[in-house]
Amino acid sequence: MKDTSKHQGLRNQLAKQLEEKGIIDKNVLEAIKKIPRHLFLNSSFEDFAYLDKAFPIGAGQTISQPYTVAFQSQLLEVKKEHKILEIGTGSGYQTAVLCVMGAKVFSVERQNELFKTTSLLLPKLGIRPKHLSFGDGYKGLPQYAPFDSIIVTAGAPFIPQPLMAQLKIGGKLVIPLGEENQIMTMLVRKNETQFEKHEFGEFRFVPLLEDKN
Repeated sequence: MKDTSKHQGLRNQLAKQLEEKGIIDKNVLEAIKKIPRHLFLNSSFEDFAYLDKAFPIGAGQTISQPYTVAFQSQLLEVKKEHKILEIGTGSGYQTAVLCVMGAKVFSVERQNELFKTTSLLLPKLGIRPKHLSFGDGYKGLPQYAPFDSIIVTAGAPFIPQPLMAQLKIGGKLVIPLGEENQIMTMLVRKNETQFEKHEFGEFRFVPLLEDKN
């Protein structure tokens, strides 16, 4: 598992590119510079790891485009020790970005193959989420709620009610909503019953699958 100065140079270039595309959160950019994205990909993609592109990671899933990871992370306005629920661990790259930003990450993955791979990979890279879980993301992790924020890393046809219930008052839920293409959507919990909705344009994600284990 090599991480060379060449890789570091490519990461710095990637961070610069993301900044030019409108990512201004310094903590997000620093995390992108630190995390060896090439180690989250099949070695045949290693040469392309620092392009701003999504790539397949097996089990019909993808590692998100770095811009998408950075954009969602920026929307969360992560503070140190923030308790964040991530729906869709996938490759673990988004998990790593949030951990490096100082968050306590609780993550759920419904593909057993990815769950096993990522559970082994993250500790090897010195990245330690608070909890990795194999299960149905639509249900969240009620036993660990409430969360400062919730991030969904797959396209959802609707906002799952359990996730809204697990959000702290003042907390943010960032979710790509839609079937074919998705609208990046953020809900801010105002009180027990009210949420404020914001939309941030179109993105493309693999679908969030329900109860397929």
